[in-house]
Formats: sequence, structure tokens, C-alpha cells
Amino acid sequence: MMSEKRIKRRTRRVQRLKGLSVHGLIPNAITVSATCAALTGIRFALEQRWEFAVGAILLAAILDALDGRMARLLNATSDFGAQLDSLSDFVAFGVSPAMIMYFWALNGLGGLGWVIALFFAVCAGLRLARFNSRIDSLPSYAYNYFQGVPAPAGAGLGLLPMIFFLAFPELGQLPAPVIAVWMVGSGLLMVSELPTYSFKRIKVPRRFLLPAMALVGLAIAGLAGQPWVTLFVVLAVYMATFPLSYRSYQRLREEAERLQDDDDEDEGEGGAPNANQGPVPLRPVN
Repeated sequence: MMSEKRIKRRTRRVQRLKGLSVHGLIPNAITVSATCAALTGIRFALEQRWEFAVGAILLAAILDALDGRMARLLNATSDFGAQLDSLSDFVAFGVSPAMIMYFWALNGLGGLGWVIALFFAVCAGLRLARFNSRIDSLPSYAYNYFQGVPAPAGAGLGLLPMIFFLAFPELGQLPAPVIAVWMVGSGLLMVSELPTYSFKRIKVPRRFLLPAMALVGLAIAGLAGQPWVTLFVVLAVYMATFPLSYRSYQRLREEAERLQDDDDEDEGEGGAPNANQGPVPLRPVN
């Protein structure tokens, strides 16, 4: 009887579910914080506190950049975290910027403004769905590039007319039709096939390390002193990299296709091996 009770106790211990450690919760907590920050931006927009609304989206972008790195650092990556991150990105960089821009300018266009806001949010969702579906099927030369503008950058581009107004208020607000066209263009950039740099995967050469650190320090100082002007300049420089990323991507793709064609020609010239000769060795036999 005693042995049977011990066996039952051991069985119960084996079947006990493992809990999630605290360090495993940290990346998901950061992801949820990014969602909350972006949704708070909508509240600031309702209160017409536009600086805080844009700042909330910027905070969400910073948190979004941290959660994945924190998950890898703590060895806490999971399918749940990946799905939560995609949902958070859709809310933070699709829904929230669209609503903020609607309350700021697009509502002056009536129903058309609401349609444009929905269009921008849908484009962000489609861009994230495409990214998740292609993440394991990209060619080797494409890993330093995004296909289309990533969602956080797309949110920044969508908010650029407001950032321009905050940086240069003396120039006044752009007309609502111009802002509407800009929002449509920003949404199309997210779902486009335009290759854009994935800066987190680009390695800085050693000789450019100090200048790169100096530029980062300058950007941080600019955000502290003139945040809106600095943010506008950063986004403008980012857009200026589109032609460069397109040219470099095309060059890499052409080189990869040329190498593939050379391999196919080599295989064709070698011909099929004769069945009477046996298998062709992969290397010379001594």
C-alpha cells in the first residue's frame, strides 16, 4: 500500500505543469507596454495634446525594438511572444497612428478621412502578415533588407505631417487633402515590395565605428534639445536611403541570379552520367 501511494505521488509530480519564470515574462511585458503606450497616444489625441500623442508612438517604437532583443538575451523566445509582438505592432503602428492622424486632420474630410485612416491601418496589418509568412523563405541576399517599409517606420512616415507642424509651427498645418494623399502613400510603402535597409542587421565597418557613434550621440542630443526637428530630419534621411537600398538590393539579386545561371550551365555542360560508368565522384579520386 505504501509503495502504491508513492507511485501516485510521483505521477502527480511528473504531471505538474511548469510555470513561466519571471525573466521569461519580461519580453512579453515590454510588448504589452508598447501596446499600452500607443493606445495612450489615442487618448492624448482626443485631448488634442499632439506632442504627447507622437511621443507615445515614439515610446512604443523604442519598446518594440527592445522586446525582441530582450527575449533573445534571456533565451525566452516563444511562439506566443512572436504572435503577441505582431498583434502589438498592428495596434501600435497601424491603428494608433491612423486614429491620431484622423483626429488631427483627416476628420475634416468627413467619411473620406475615415476611409483613409482605415486604409493605413489595414496596410500595416497586411505588411505584418506578409512579414510573418515570408520570414523563413527569403533568399540569403535579402536578409539585410525589409520588403516594404517596416511597421514602426511606416507609423513615423504616417505621422510626418504632424511632426513637420510641430517642428515648424510658423509654417502652419498642411491642407487636409495633402495629408490624406501622404497617408495613402505611407500605407502603400508598407505593403510595397520596395527593399529597405534592415539597420539592425547591418554591420558597421571598424573604420566607421567612431563616426557612427558620434552621429548617434548627435541624434540623442538633438532629441533632447530640438526633438521634433531632429525626428523630422531622421525620417527625411531614412526616406533618402530608399534609392540606395533599392540599388544595392538589385545588385545583390543580379549577382545571385548570375551565379545561379553559371551553376546551371556547369551542370548542363557536364551532362547526365552514363549508367554503365557508375556514379560520378564529387572530387578527384587519388
